[in-house]
Amino acid sequence: MGLPAAGRKRRLIAFLRRHRWFAAAFTLGAMLRLVTMLAYSPALWFNDSYEYVSVALHPGRPHPIRPNGYGWYLMLLEPFHSFSLVVFTQHVMGLATAVLVYALLHKRFGLPGWGATLAAAPVLFDAYQIQLEHLIMSDTMFTLLVTGVITLVLWHRKMSWRVGALVGLLLALTALTRSIGLAILGLVVVYLIVKRVGWRPIAAMITACAVPTLGYMAWFSTAYGTFAMTNSDGPILYMRTALFADCDKMGIDQREELELALLCIVVPKEQRGISGQGFLWWDRSGQKFHVFGPGTKFGVEMNENAGEFATRAILSQPDEYLALVARDFFRAFRWDRPVFPDASTYLQYEFPSVEKPLPTWALYRGRADTDAERYENGPAATRITDPWAGFMQGYQRMVRLPGTVLGVILMIGMYGAIVRWRKLGGPVLLPWLAAVGLILAPAATAEFDYRYLLPAVPAACLAAGISLRHGVRLPLRFRSSSATASEPATPRTSAAPR
Repeated sequence: MGLPAAGRKRRLIAFLRRHRWFAAAFTLGAMLRLVTMLAYSPALWFNDSYEYVSVALHPGRPHPIRPNGYGWYLMLLEPFHSFSLVVFTQHVMGLATAVLVYALLHKRFGLPGWGATLAAAPVLFDAYQIQLEHLIMSDTMFTLLVTGVITLVLWHRKMSWRVGALVGLLLALTALTRSIGLAILGLVVVYLIVKRVGWRPIAAMITACAVPTLGYMAWFSTAYGTFAMTNSDGPILYMRTALFADCDKMGIDQREELELALLCIVVPKEQRGISGQGFLWWDRSGQKFHVFGPGTKFGVEMNENAGEFATRAILSQPDEYLALVARDFFRAFRWDRPVFPDASTYLQYEFPSVEKPLPTWALYRGRADTDAERYENGPAATRITDPWAGFMQGYQRMVRLPGTVLGVILMIGMYGAIVRWRKLGGPVLLPWLAAVGLILAPAATAEFDYRYLLPAVPAACLAAGISLRHGVRLPLRFRSSSATASEPATPRTSAAPR
């Protein structure tokens, strides 16, 4: 028999008292998300949002640009005909991410409640995090999956094959949401090998990840004739190199390498601007990317040619490529938030003050406005309601995680990994490398984008929290559990960090 109501109430009150700092922060974070839902209904829209909706309504073929994972999630919710429900679940995902950060640091690594709450605060309160959760976009789900993988791996000192299989399934979902999830798999495998967890959990993890991922790639091959997850890697890397690519330095023969010669940038370098987006998504100064005709921008042939062109550009001009990557990587740590890559994209990350109709452009399958209205079974354009909208606009101007603070958080994690060099970074290494990789990967393969920073924040906060574990006096009840963590607790007589 269960506890009587009075007993359950006492246990709930005791639980909230033990976690009072996080309970208060969690409640405030939930209230901010409720205000956002009241302010902007049914959801906010980004340029890519409509393609995800199209996948949900036309699931018969894999999308050529991005994996179908998030589109399938929208498809599961489509019978409810409510984008409000979609963003509600995404706000729950955001709150769940904060819970994972708090639980791992507090229960597994013994950080005091106030410290673990502070580590979860960027996820709970950053206005851009809340705004991203309200967009019809895959990033919130991706962030939760990455944080869930890190939490599972670090929670278990001795990983069983069953836990390994669960981690593998989460990694497969991560890769099907955003293909960079496969890089996370490689990172986790290396970490587990270093930690000597044994071959069984690693084999189970790789198998559990490989089966659905390879199945998706096989399905993709039946539609496009190539065993891959997308046809966009080449064109996007082409966009990365468009600002510096010089066909003379690349040694492209105009007569014998016509496919590559057609991709040569005709715009002088000094006129190419600060973003390569224009060379991929629209025509710029007469430069046409889709030179093989309409519908071929993300075809198999273009993917191969653009990938080869970009690779040649990188190998022939490595200094310019590395300078561009470094510029975009360190752009993430600016205190301010300058307009980039263009005003249109930048404004899509701001809470709007003016209502706009849905666009009418054609999608890979369907049309933006009609597909959105079909999914919603009614009007789907964002409706703005004051005073809630005005409050969130003002909140966004004041409450955000500046890039410089994110850089400090990463430096704390780096310090924690360095002082644990005898243990190859200890448990700090996995979340720190994940955070750095999530920031570096777009800079190296695509281009800086503000929304790409947010998935790195929970991992960076986890690394910093674990690093600071020995810098605080632990409550007595956590000292024994800390001693059984993946590294022994530092004796109280020693001030040296491990």
